[in-house]
Amino acid sequence: MKNTFLLFFFLSCTFSGFAQQTIDATLMHDGIEREFIIYLPANYTGNEPVPMIFNFHGFTSNAGQQLFYSDFRTIADTAGFILVHPEGTLFNGNTHFNVGGFTAGSTVDDVGFTSAMIDYMSAEYNINLDRVYSTGMSNGGFMSFLLACQLSDRIAAVASVTGSMTPETFNPCNPQHPTPVLQIHGTVDATVPYNGANWTKPINDVIEYWVDFNNITTTPTTTVLPDINILDLSTAEQIVYEGGDNGATVEHFKITGGGHTWPGAALVLPGTNMDFSASEEIWRFFSQFDINGEIGITSVEDLVENQINVYPNPTHSTINITSDFSRALEYEVISPIGETLLTGSLRSSNEEIDLSGLGANIYYLKVGTEVFKILKN
Repeated sequence: MKNTFLLFFFLSCTFSGFAQQTIDATLMHDGIEREFIIYLPANYTGNEPVPMIFNFHGFTSNAGQQLFYSDFRTIADTAGFILVHPEGTLFNGNTHFNVGGFTAGSTVDDVGFTSAMIDYMSAEYNINLDRVYSTGMSNGGFMSFLLACQLSDRIAAVASVTGSMTPETFNPCNPQHPTPVLQIHGTVDATVPYNGANWTKPINDVIEYWVDFNNITTTPTTTVLPDINILDLSTAEQIVYEGGDNGATVEHFKITGGGHTWPGAALVLPGTNMDFSASEEIWRFFSQFDINGEIGITSVEDLVENQINVYPNPTHSTINITSDFSRALEYEVISPIGETLLTGSLRSSNEEIDLSGLGANIYYLKVGTEVFKILKN
């Protein structure tokens, strides 16, 4: 399952521009010296425990390429999480993570390596061990699912971009807690077929497995994302399954016409959907959960229970908020990467917030201590 791109410019890149924030690290595991790149966000002080995201590269790729291609760094600088980019080992001459399927025959223990990295990071940095997440591209997406199955006592949630589950991961999968899952995949992915093959499960089978495991019985909601870039020859829809045990959700960004690429990447390869940022959506998804479940993001459907009504949603310009406020409440409109875009006070039972100056995207409305998702189209 080779990546379909060659990132020649990475060969001349160094990390000198991030000398205080980007660290090349190694540890010994199973007699092999394993490498990984650590990115410390600009606001990291070590005084408070922070979340950590593993970001695994694709087959034949490497940690440095994945760091630049998916590029969570500006998001990490705003949201305050640490990034870890593991480096795969060679298998038949190609860098890989051992997930079965296309890596069948490999004997490398990448699950144990990941656990060892968690130990290393928690010894060296102030990590919130309840908020360790895993994502990745292609082989890295497969690896994230493997961790959800075999290291779930240390992984809070996972997200896969252009990856899936091999039969060797899928069949014996044994998670230890409800596990939020985000799957991003193109329907014309020629490397990891959307409809599966003998070595990779169909994406719908993967979604169904995690919906069933998380005990989600509600009908999913589907939102067609605005086609803000018609030149990418693809469209995207977000399918959300909510109401699982411990608040676990399963989300799927289905990209019709999308290929084996990272949506929203700065390096726009053929088949790249540019209607949303996969990196922003992954952090938005992870930020809702710790290893015990949902940690504070309230769905729009819960507004009625809180005697708050927000409409229209989706919206083209403004949103109205009605409630029986007994006192003034402060509000914020927050971007998917955690930036505060608008602020104000709600002082009456019927207020209007103008979003016309914001681009088409998903935003978060924080009213008092509660946070609600808003789609601006």
